[in-house]
Amino acid sequence: MKLEDKKQIVDDLEEKFARSKIVILTNFTGLDVATMSVLRRQLREAKVEYRVVKNSLLARASENNSVALIKDKMKEASAVAFSYDDPVAPAKVLSAFAKENEKFKVKAGVLQGKVLSADAIVALATLPSREALLGQVLSVMIGVPTAMVRALNNIPQKFLYALIALKEQKEQAITE
Repeated sequence: MKLEDKKQIVDDLEEKFARSKIVILTNFTGLDVATMSVLRRQLREAKVEYRVVKNSLLARASENNSVALIKDKMKEASAVAFSYDDPVAPAKVLSAFAKENEKFKVKAGVLQGKVLSADAIVALATLPSREALLGQVLSVMIGVPTAMVRALNNIPQKFLYALIALKEQKEQAITE
């Protein structure tokens, strides 16, 4: 590979690292082309970019950003997954794929400047989707005012019951 091509790859990777919400490093040693094609298709459907790159180029591209934190994991055959929108999507796809294929390994990741171990990526994959989390937040936000309205509604209602009870008590006292 020519030096100019290597520089272009490094520049391209640096730009991807800068735009990514999450970067996940994987080891694909022992997987055949058909299996890798299945993985690439699943990642594409989740809007995740996946590239196989030489470790030396990965290391060079990571020097000026937070991906340098996982530089020590850039050994053996490495591929990198980038997600620009949803940080959970690549974790879900890669974790599920790793369960199905023993040879495939998730090495580490970087999420907003923090290192994620393989176990942390699996934990991230168990989170509900962004839409589900937004739905949960919305239900909590709706629940609080609803509970307040019910509580405020109960005050006059209880006061009314107290007045009715007082009235009945006075009526009984008069009839006796």
